Amino acid sequence: MTPHVPRSPRARHRRSRTALAAGLPLALAAGGALGYGLLGPGAQSRASAATAAVPAWATATADGFASVNALGQNGTYGGRGGEIVTVKTLADLEKYATAEKPYVIVVAAAITMDPVGKEIKVRSDKTIIGSGTSGQIVGGGFFLGQGVHNVIIRNLTIRDAYQGVWNDKEHDYDGIQMDGAHHVWIDHNDIRHMADGLIDSRKDTTYLTVSWNRLGQENKAFGIGWTDNVTADITIHHNWIRETEQRNPSTDNVAHAHLYNNYLEDEPGTTITSSYGNYSRGRTNMLLENSFFQGLNNPVIRDATATLVQRGNVFSGTAGRNESGGPGAAWDPGSYYGYTLDKTADVPSAVKSGAGPRGSLGTTATVRAAATTLTVAKDGSGQYTTVQAAVNAVPANNPSRVVIAVQPGTYRETVKVPANKPHVTIQGTGAGRKDTVIVYDNAAGTKKPDGSGTYGTGGSATVAVEADDFQARNLSISNDFDEGAHQDMAQQAVALRTAADKVFLDGVIVSGDQDTLLLDTAAKDRLGRVYMANSYVIGNVDFVFGRATAVLDKSVITLKKRWDGSSAGYVTAPSTAAGRKGILIANSSVTGSVSDRSFYLGRPWHAGGDATLDPQTTVRNTALSAAVKSAPWTDMSGFSWKDDRFAEYRNTGAGAGAASGDRPQLSDAQAADQEIADWLGDWKPTAS
Repeated sequence: MTPHVPRSPRARHRRSRTALAAGLPLALAAGGALGYGLLGPGAQSRASAATAAVPAWATATADGFASVNALGQNGTYGGRGGEIVTVKTLADLEKYATAEKPYVIVVAAAITMDPVGKEIKVRSDKTIIGSGTSGQIVGGGFFLGQGVHNVIIRNLTIRDAYQGVWNDKEHDYDGIQMDGAHHVWIDHNDIRHMADGLIDSRKDTTYLTVSWNRLGQENKAFGIGWTDNVTADITIHHNWIRETEQRNPSTDNVAHAHLYNNYLEDEPGTTITSSYGNYSRGRTNMLLENSFFQGLNNPVIRDATATLVQRGNVFSGTAGRNESGGPGAAWDPGSYYGYTLDKTADVPSAVKSGAGPRGSLGTTATVRAAATTLTVAKDGSGQYTTVQAAVNAVPANNPSRVVIAVQPGTYRETVKVPANKPHVTIQGTGAGRKDTVIVYDNAAGTKKPDGSGTYGTGGSATVAVEADDFQARNLSISNDFDEGAHQDMAQQAVALRTAADKVFLDGVIVSGDQDTLLLDTAAKDRLGRVYMANSYVIGNVDFVFGRATAVLDKSVITLKKRWDGSSAGYVTAPSTAAGRKGILIANSSVTGSVSDRSFYLGRPWHAGGDATLDPQTTVRNTALSAAVKSAPWTDMSGFSWKDDRFAEYRNTGAGAGAASGDRPQLSDAQAADQEIADWLGDWKPTAS
């Protein structure tokens, strides 16, 4: 601890007239009143001043202690009244964030910090807000120094400054660090995987509200204190803190700490285990209300000198210390600001669905209502004659949806949607999904035209998606590689490869033979969610495979004979990372014109012999034809399926069977934790 530093007399609290309406949770107040941002299809890559009417999110004000009038500041409203600028580069972000004038700064791209760990020194009177889900700060964050005030940091993803050392003592790379700041609102961000901590509120930072954020993949989530003074006032509500070890938060010498409606979660079976949850340290006076603690060790702890009052909290699967009491007097947040508590039982669902960046913040109503449309037609009647040409025309780091409307026809080409082109939809415009076909015939063993080797499995894909928030609908994607004519080469031939998050496949056909549908992630430690609905997948060997967190819902999985007419194969080959969800097949059917008892439902793919993987396939509420083997799981490359996660639940049809050692079935309680919502988390796929 630092020595005691004398401080001027404490400012008197006053209720702010500029706060959000009391009695509304922030998500509802924001969602109901928010306008949209100032980015259009013609937005330039450089910073540009907005000319449209000022949207509601640019004038939003904080709730909680950040709304209180004190220290010469009337609530927290950020750059309200200042120029609204859009930035896509580090230079522009730093230029406006460090300026003396007030600005509303819309971050409309993934901005990488240089050097790694850089923290931009934000000055007073700023709003920094992500444009929908496009605003990302990669490899660094923000610093608010002594006296900096009236700052809003909102709707951003701040990520990946991690330097490979857990509990890193060498690299002080935080997502947001505040040293002696006041009147700060941190809201609807996703902060994860940093080197030191996600949020640090230090050196008497006060009148701080932290709301509706996702904090995860970190040793230290949120540390508060680093002084002997007991002057800070802080509100922390509706945050989802998961897969963090400590400081969740740790609250040291805070005069008034109001924590309510937060969801703290420690997922079982992962390498990250919580050491404690909420911690009232030093002489803190903490009020903890209607929060939900799931699976944590030592969920609530306090020092003997601290005060901690608990009201209405729920503890599920927790163990260890759960404490309250202390020498201080209870206090009433309502004497400082208005607020309404959500029911504790509703907290997990409300926070999981509402925390983190919102597509409605930082974007314009025009963009949301009328996405850019590019047309493709083989006969030249569209803007482009190939799908790839249309993808190439999408601007890098596009902040809003671009629909590529493809006229009926067969497009023999390969298509790649790179990582810097999110929010792309490829949509067939025919009467049915068979009318528009994208097809090619590369295989893993196919030689590249430039002589640089063969494509390999992933490189063989007809369509490769590396961009987040991708959608495909009403079309077919196929790999028609002829196995019989090419027995001299590797036979894997991918039709569709995804390596991104929030991929929605709706009303499509994906067809091939071996390795038809590769559902991957951008990296082993990255989440990649895929939701496939009302679709068909056709193949024979490992034809739904990869490490993504993927759901096949209300779809038909069609088993296909091998090139020589034989019936034998495997539906899934998951390569799931430990602690993640794998492949879920639900409310679907598995069928095909193949021999009875000739296909396995799956086998564990430990890619590259990686023993740390924990492959998972769950098949539930699905009709299984007689083609499915009575012992539907099998080993792969020396790895036993019984050491990984393979199970069924309430399947029907001639291929279904009773529970046995060769056929695990989920209990009702286990199945309740393996619903589609458990796979998708806060993401609710909607057509756009």
